[in-house]
Amino acid sequence: MIPLFLVAVVLLPFTLAAPQPDAGVIHIPLVRRSQPNQVANLPKVLKALRNKYGYQPTVTSPNLKRANSSVAIPLTDELNDNSYSGVVSIGTPAQSFNIILDTGSSDFWVATTSCTACTSDIPLFDPSKSSTYWQADPSINPNLNLTYGLGEVNGTISSDTVAFAGFTVASQELLAVTSGTISLMLSNGLSGLMGLGFAALSAMHTTPFWETLYLNGQLSEPLFSFYLERYINQPLMNSAPGGILTLGGTNSSLYQGSIEYTNLTRAPSFWMLNVSSITVQGKAISVPTSSNVAAIDTGTTLIAAPTSVIAGIWAQVPGSMALNGNYTGLYAFPCNTSITVSMSFGGTDWNISPVDMNVGTVTSGMCAGAIFDAGALNDGGFGDMWIVGDTFLKNVYSVFRAEPPAVGFAQLASGLSSSSGTFDPNPVQPGSLPAPTTSGGGSGAASAKNIAGSLTLLVTVYTCFILLL
Repeated sequence: MIPLFLVAVVLLPFTLAAPQPDAGVIHIPLVRRSQPNQVANLPKVLKALRNKYGYQPTVTSPNLKRANSSVAIPLTDELNDNSYSGVVSIGTPAQSFNIILDTGSSDFWVATTSCTACTSDIPLFDPSKSSTYWQADPSINPNLNLTYGLGEVNGTISSDTVAFAGFTVASQELLAVTSGTISLMLSNGLSGLMGLGFAALSAMHTTPFWETLYLNGQLSEPLFSFYLERYINQPLMNSAPGGILTLGGTNSSLYQGSIEYTNLTRAPSFWMLNVSSITVQGKAISVPTSSNVAAIDTGTTLIAAPTSVIAGIWAQVPGSMALNGNYTGLYAFPCNTSITVSMSFGGTDWNISPVDMNVGTVTSGMCAGAIFDAGALNDGGFGDMWIVGDTFLKNVYSVFRAEPPAVGFAQLASGLSSSSGTFDPNPVQPGSLPAPTTSGGGSGAASAKNIAGSLTLLVTVYTCFILLL
């Protein structure tokens, strides 16, 4: 998630990479955690996305080098596909934490024992117990404030030894969080966020952990890759195995066929591609060149589509309707409708499971759709931009390559993320939440009426403020 503005900060000491384990692929499991109500946070989610994509940073191409080692890391699926986290260790001796992994930002922050607003369910980093912890001189670098749609985090510019997936970086820059509206952003065992974008995107003007490894020649290939599990249509769970992040390589057991790479369309900052086509219910929707830029973002749960395209998408879904008021930009559709969508970035048409298109029940018979109007985020030019999040990424094996800069997709191996069905993981009782207004949207759209309930753009409650810088 991206703060309201880029903050100028004095660069911290050069990062030094510690010796790595023998070359080879180590799989990093991701973990997923569940949320009490997946259909009640849309306004907060939209506000968080507005802050994440509320500016376009000046970018420069980094001086990239080749590498020589790779690791695969288990991930945790948070809140039924809301966000994905991995275990990161900080300090000497190491203290381990569940940290959200976000390709839509580039900074690393963690809640500390000095945090005055952290709740008891947030594991905290204790700097006093680390012999390698360094803190910037407050007279030179005062506390940094990062503002999000869900709130803000304040902290001290610091560095320490950071280990992830068997790799170690000495003096990794981080924000040691001491205050803020933490309870709105972290809970259920999560402690912070690690950005996986490029250094040009960093609000702290730091080099992300993964990019430090790459620039120091520690990765066998200049890339990392994701397989994300699906739990959106399953009963709520606090946490579950969430897939695999492979750092420095790919895992051929997780995909079939070849990886189709598409070069980034902008200088490296966000992972940007161009959407060449989208098909809904078998009908191709025109995507003008003025509205085809897309950020590929593991830290966003849903898909934001340009204002110029969104009406055409939902026009293909009979009975769909646009929502107004605090929910402007969102769409509802009859829950018994199976929505088929495919997207292309210049080559293969990649299918999105109908299960992922259904966020959950809004009111009797009506469900929230997983594609919303990017124009609802702000009026700063991002209304013509796509934000392609986990609704899409759960359906492919995704690869983020630094040199040459590109994003690749491949078909998942047989049997992966194959859950199906129409089970609603989070029904909302009519009248239990404020009722947003609606207007006719799709072909055969229902007449305008109140939707007694709140949609929830599964832009991960953690991942939505994962919209950190």
